[in-house]
Amino acid sequence: MTTNIKSGSTAVPEAREALNRMKHEVASEIGVPLKQGYNGDLTSAQNGYVGGYMVNNVTPERHKEFIRMQGMVNMRPILVRYTYAVAFG
Repeated sequence: MTTNIKSGSTAVPEAREALNRMKHEVASEIGVPLKQGYNGDLTSAQNGYVGGYMVNNVTPERHKEFIRMQGMVNMRPILVRYTYAVAFG
């Protein structure tokens, strides 16, 4: 079963205020003049910086690598490397 969450909504309503605080903290940290309410005067690049910074802080690890031994050849281990990437969007 899949659940579709419309853009701009929060999956956990109780988290909305925390995310809003984080957004304003990030904006002030990176120098974007974000204010309460309407921010139509900001460029898409400015908004993108804030959103991207938030995603990087919430989900810092997007690539993961596992290495395991798959046997031995001539007394040396054969290592198998698995790498996966997590896509958001």
